[in-house]
Amino acid sequence: MPDFATETAPFRAELLAHCYRLLGSIHDAEDLVQETYLRAWRAFGGFEGRSSVRRWLYKIATTTCLTALETRARRPLPSGLGAPADDHRVAVAAADPSVPWLQPIPDALLDPAAVVAGRAGVRLAFIAALQLLPARQRAVLTLRDVLAFRTGEVAEMLGTTPAAVDSALRRARGRLAEAGPVEADLAEPAGQGPLLDRYVDAFVRADPGALVMLLRADVELEMPPIPTWFTGRDAVAGFLGRRVLRAGAWRLVPTRANGQPALLEYSAAGDGRFEAHGVQVLTLTGARIARITAFNDPTLVPVFAAPVMLGS
Repeated sequence: MPDFATETAPFRAELLAHCYRLLGSIHDAEDLVQETYLRAWRAFGGFEGRSSVRRWLYKIATTTCLTALETRARRPLPSGLGAPADDHRVAVAAADPSVPWLQPIPDALLDPAAVVAGRAGVRLAFIAALQLLPARQRAVLTLRDVLAFRTGEVAEMLGTTPAAVDSALRRARGRLAEAGPVEADLAEPAGQGPLLDRYVDAFVRADPGALVMLLRADVELEMPPIPTWFTGRDAVAGFLGRRVLRAGAWRLVPTRANGQPALLEYSAAGDGRFEAHGVQVLTLTGARIARITAFNDPTLVPVFAAPVMLGS
C-alpha cells in the first residue's frame, strides 16, 4: 500500500495557497490545511486511485474550506468597504478589530517555482477581488482559472454538474471584471531593488520629500484594521509625513509576500529595542510605488519566521 506521507506531502504548499485564496487568511488557511490532511489520512485506506492524489486532496481541501466559509464573513481590505480620502487632514477612523481583515501570505510558504513563474495566483489585488465573490464562485474560479482543472473535474470535486460549474465561472469572471483590474498576472518590474532601498531609507529617516519621489501620482495607501484609506500622492505622503514618519521610530526588514515585495515593520519600544508592528506589501508599477498595503497586525510578523523583537 502506498505511504500516506510520501504520496501527499508534495502538495502541502499548493494546498496552502488554495485555502488562502478561498479564505483570505494565512492563519485560517494553515488550520484548514491541517484539517485537510487529517481528513485525507483518515480516508486514505479507502482511496481507490480513481483520480490523482492531487485532485483527491484538492477535493477534500475545497470541501473543508467551503464548510468553514458557511460561518465566516468575507475578509476585505479597507478599499472594499468605502471610498478613499484624498486629503490627509481628514479624521482617521479608529481601528476596527471586529472586521476579519484580509491577511498577506509569505512567499516562503508557497511553491517557489509557481511564484517565480507568476502562476501562484496570490497577488494581493487578486485575493482581495476574490473575497467579493460568493464562496462557491470563489472556489470554481480558482479551480478553473488558477489551477486549470477541467470543468468535469471541478464538477466532481464540488458534487455538481458541468453546466453549473460553467454558469458559476461566468458569473465569477463577470464580477471580477466589474471590480476592475486586479493585476493578478502582472510581473513585478525589473530592477526593483534600488527603489525598495530608497523607500526603506526615506521611511526610516522620516523624509517625506524623498518618499514623494518614489510614489505614483495615483498611489493608494491602506492600513487594516484602520478603515480609512488614502489615494493620491499628496494625500499619502501627507498622511505618512504628518502622522507616521518619525526619525528613529521604525525599522523595516525586506521580505516577500503574495509574490510581491514586502517589509516587516518594527516600531520603537522605548528601551532601544524595536517590537513587531506589522507587514507592508508594496505594489510596483514601472519605476514607482502604486500601492502600499500596511497590515498593522503584530501577529503576522512571526508567520514570516521573523522575531517579534529586534535589538538596538
